[in-house]
Amino acid sequence: MVVIIGFVIIIGLTCLGFVMNGGNPAGLYHTGEVIPIFGMGAGALVIMAPVKTLKGIVHGLTATLKGAPYNKGHYEELLKCLYELFVLGRRGGMIALEEHVMNPAGSSLFKKYPKFYSNHHAMDFLCDGLKPVVDGRIKPDQLESLMKQSLVTAHAEHHEPVEVLGKVADSMPAFGIVAAVLGIVLTMGKIDQGTTVVGASISSALCGTFYGIFASYGVVAPLATNIDFIGRAEAMYMNVIKEATVSFANGAAPLLACEVGRRVLSDDVRPASSELETMLKTMK
Repeated sequence: MVVIIGFVIIIGLTCLGFVMNGGNPAGLYHTGEVIPIFGMGAGALVIMAPVKTLKGIVHGLTATLKGAPYNKGHYEELLKCLYELFVLGRRGGMIALEEHVMNPAGSSLFKKYPKFYSNHHAMDFLCDGLKPVVDGRIKPDQLESLMKQSLVTAHAEHHEPVEVLGKVADSMPAFGIVAAVLGIVLTMGKIDQGTTVVGASISSALCGTFYGIFASYGVVAPLATNIDFIGRAEAMYMNVIKEATVSFANGAAPLLACEVGRRVLSDDVRPASSELETMLKTMK
């Protein structure tokens, strides 16, 4: 929703300034300039990015319409889920976690926390981290490097759509110039048709440059930045899981492990230490 408001501001105030100087907004639209510019942009996108990254771009653009992926409630639920899981592991040993980490989709514990349970990527990340500890394949002190590498890979995947969109944004002004040159070529063929026709043709050609610059700095680049922030929010959510899980695996008490996870959070979504303690100790 915020993205839509931003576009309304950008487009609305741009057109308002044009009108205040005596312009007609309808004169800014020329299909013959729009099609080549956005055709070149779309074509470059397809050439640059593999199918997986193109799907990531579509997913990222859809996510920008939904806003921030996680709020304080998401993190409070996550910390409750981790705390209950850790208490279970503390009382019954790591083997007590087997039924939950080996079959997370059927876990009665995870189902109690719908926001976390519906986040299959996060649930798989937690379970994949605990599985080798539960079945004894690795020692607890080896868990951090394992989970850290998973985060590095995930970050690289999140960054690919941002990188591609950034390159498209950098290219759009040049595509606008190409469209403008095509318009000038057409204008040269009308040079004997009078100043009115030639002036209208030049105006149309110049709009090509306008479209390219506007699309770059007013549309594509802001969207790429927004997707980048969404990726950072996803990384922070995963980092809470990593830090808390590693601390617990290395012997920290469940409450302390969740406190370690809490400290990863930014101020706007981080519960106070006393608030976290009260929240966890009063869980049913």
